[in-house]
Amino acid sequence: MYDPAETDHAMRARYERGQTLEQFVAGATANQELWASFAKRKVASSDLVNRVNRLPGRRHLLVLLEDWCGDAVNTIPALAALVDASTTVDLRILTRDANPDLMDAHLTNGTRSIPVVIVLDDAYHELGWWGPRPQPLQSWVRSEGQALEKSARYREVRRWYARDRAQTTLAEILILLEARSTARAA
Repeated sequence: MYDPAETDHAMRARYERGQTLEQFVAGATANQELWASFAKRKVASSDLVNRVNRLPGRRHLLVLLEDWCGDAVNTIPALAALVDASTTVDLRILTRDANPDLMDAHLTNGTRSIPVVIVLDDAYHELGWWGPRPQPLQSWVRSEGQALEKSARYREVRRWYARDRAQTTLAEILILLEARSTARAA
């Protein structure tokens, strides 16, 4: 069972077993073309890259997801683009179903909702986590979206992601990274 106080060595070993986005996409069986397409098109803004590069120390982002997850395909390629352009952050992917203990420590309202982005410091100690959706979208899904039938709700979710282009996700994760950097420096 995963313990948030898991030794830094154990978390580092788990992180290092993770895949890069490219490795994950190459092995995807569900939505493989969609993953590949999103991964090729994502570019990080220079403003966000500059903010990430000003973070003190290194950060490691450990992402839990599955290839069938529409929320993940709409957010994680953009996050990977930001990380690829950064000098201070790296990213690895683990599948949710192969890591139930880690997933169960990061539940959303008691569910195994993905993606989950776990922020680790330079010693692989967990600082916090984000997921499974950007806050405005999650709020809509949990309120107004519940009135729609599932197919209509997911159609609206896809429209939201198409308009947003993962900018809200990147902003929320960057705020988490900056907040944890400030708290640690204090």
